Amino acid sequence: MSLKAQIQSDMKDAMRAKEKERLSVIRMLLAAIQTREIEERGELSDQDVLAVVEKLVKQRKDSAKQFADAGRPDREAAELSEAEQLQGYLPEQMSSADIAALVDEVVAATGASGMQDMGKIMGQLKAKAQGRADMGQLSALVKAKLSA
Repeated sequence: MSLKAQIQSDMKDAMRAKEKERLSVIRMLLAAIQTREIEERGELSDQDVLAVVEKLVKQRKDSAKQFADAGRPDREAAELSEAEQLQGYLPEQMSSADIAALVDEVVAATGASGMQDMGKIMGQLKAKAQGRADMGQLSALVKAKLSA
């Protein structure tokens, strides 16, 4: 079963169970997927759906931070709750040790010697860690590794 089909099935389950919050989050996700399909003019692969989910999770976390800075704990909690529900569709996250090992492996495989190789490394890392690691964290590790 594709990820999109799983999300649609979850929407039906949420409707039957009358879970308004969960249903709202799933509908928002499906709308984002549909928008992306219209842009791409075709059905999205599971990798593309994962990218949409990752983007929405990142948006929710950024919004939560902004609400926290503005002194709006109620909206912050709502955004974090949505992010948590969306993360259920992402694969299990990599541990810090796994991420560090992956960065070391890709840097060694590409023979990177400086910051000019950052794009090449990040391209490979994105392919290998899509949905399983925070790209910001990966980027910071790569920068630290290349500048050392």
